[in-house]
Amino acid sequence: MIKVGIIGGAGYTAGELIRLLLNHPDVEIAFINSTSNAGNRITDVHEGLYGETDLRFTSELPLDEIDCLFFCTAHGDTRKFMESHTVPAHVKIIDLSMDYRIKSEEHDFVYGLPELNRRAICEANHIANPGCFATCIQLGVLPLAKHLMLNSDLHVNAITGSTGAGVKPSATSHFSWRNDNISIYKPFTHQHLAEINQSLVQLQNSFKSQINFIPVRGNFSRGIFATTYLDCKIELSEIRRIYEEYYNDHSFTFIVDKNPDLKQVVNTNKCLIYLQKYEDKLLIVSMIDNLLKGASGQALHNMNLMFGLEETVGLHLKPSAF
Repeated sequence: MIKVGIIGGAGYTAGELIRLLLNHPDVEIAFINSTSNAGNRITDVHEGLYGETDLRFTSELPLDEIDCLFFCTAHGDTRKFMESHTVPAHVKIIDLSMDYRIKSEEHDFVYGLPELNRRAICEANHIANPGCFATCIQLGVLPLAKHLMLNSDLHVNAITGSTGAGVKPSATSHFSWRNDNISIYKPFTHQHLAEINQSLVQLQNSFKSQINFIPVRGNFSRGIFATTYLDCKIELSEIRRIYEEYYNDHSFTFIVDKNPDLKQVVNTNKCLIYLQKYEDKLLIVSMIDNLLKGASGQALHNMNLMFGLEETVGLHLKPSAF
């Protein structure tokens, strides 16, 4: 059994990660650290886990008793922890924050997008889990980058569920504001643009185009629905062949024939991609569950790869399609 610890156990991503780990046949949760909830039952916070576990939050950090450590911490807190604690060398780390997503000589974290870096993930000790918007948008365009086809600006509109804002209430996440409402935020400047650019340059060194990204707050709980369009004169049949070839040996990304809807991916670790041509414009529709494929499901996928397990173990999930 793989013994795991979780730091930062009270948020949405932690709740989903705990749910997945409890049902993983090769995992035992050793501890879930939360100083603000120490001593409380996990189900006091994550009420959807009633009947699933009797575990309690703890303020202790028995790092020498685990094989893998997940960080479900606020941005900046993982780096602070790593600088102030000594994690045993044998412990593999998967960080769900953005602290180590950008490659640097100062750290050895591998960017954990399996559809881009699966081989490196299998050999890594430290993984930086991608952002949710970044995951959805990258999966929509990676095949084009591999074939050096990103030679015009990308125009991206992506709408995300309220869980993407985290569990702590805010002026733009409480029900009476979010329901029956949409709004944009951080247009052209969203923090996930840096990791998207990094990945596209990794595949297409010549990529210098602009990514015009408009993030939208949606009036639903979970999921990301992204539309990307760019100039492309290649026939749709050839583009589809390129996408199917790229994702042929990946377990969670699928090219679909019909214009899909968000409910087909909610509560799963899947990404669905729909392609359409309008004269010399290529339209790419991509969608994921922001808490699973965009966070905790992808983290578990990375853990499976790091420990040599079949990558879909613990991730056969039914979509909330109705």
